[in-house]
Amino acid sequence: MTPPRSARLSVAAAAAVAVTALAGCAGSDETTSDSATATVPSASASSSTPTSNAAPRTSTRVNPAATARLHVAASSGDVAEVRRAIADGADLESRGAEGRTPLVVATKNQDAASALALLDAGADPNAKDDLQDSAFLYAGAEGFDTILHGTLRHGADVTSLNRYGGTALIPAAEHAHTSTISILINAGVPLDVVNKSGWTALLEAVVLGDGDAAHVDAVRQLLDAGADPSIGDFDGVTPRQHAVDRGQTAVVAEFDRPRPKR
Repeated sequence: MTPPRSARLSVAAAAAVAVTALAGCAGSDETTSDSATATVPSASASSSTPTSNAAPRTSTRVNPAATARLHVAASSGDVAEVRRAIADGADLESRGAEGRTPLVVATKNQDAASALALLDAGADPNAKDDLQDSAFLYAGAEGFDTILHGTLRHGADVTSLNRYGGTALIPAAEHAHTSTISILINAGVPLDVVNKSGWTALLEAVVLGDGDAAHVDAVRQLLDAGADPSIGDFDGVTPRQHAVDRGQTAVVAEFDRPRPKR
């Protein structure tokens, strides 16, 4: 299963987070708070191939005020302010509402420009919020391919699991995000992980799909890539048998089509 798409974090909520961040960091510049004393890597150090999205930093010390501004900007989709806050030394890994980093906020808002700016500046694509969603996992689940490509360029862990115990490929298959499935397969996401519901990506494409053309294509991609059709659910029912039971004749035909042995 895939996590439901989160509602956009309101600017007011982000502002409240910003006030909290400022209050927690108030005091002298030599505060012992981890978020205030951490050294932030430069954009050029965080990526071997920095792009024009990266905002050059003018400070190597975390700036609490800039951190507060970053959360508000990431919530509101203000990429110019996101870049300014990054340049001013915002803490890229600071947490706001629901444990979200600015990158997770931008990703859940489908704000590719802000997400890429954050990634290019060194934001962690694997940092998870309270729902165990990372930018990589959420972009894969929702088919946000531009952000997904960015997370992969910047070190996404392709074996990471969501709160359902599944990889990004499983919800991508459920939703028949065929371009996303291709990206994830090519990136090396494991094909046969079984999640907490007992389903692989193949099983979700059938059980939670409706046998339409997109889901047929999803099944085809997975089988062509080498996904194991013999793995059944917790009751031992294989994806092909589920397709038969659901009258998904085109999906059944994909399971029956000869493929070269790997």
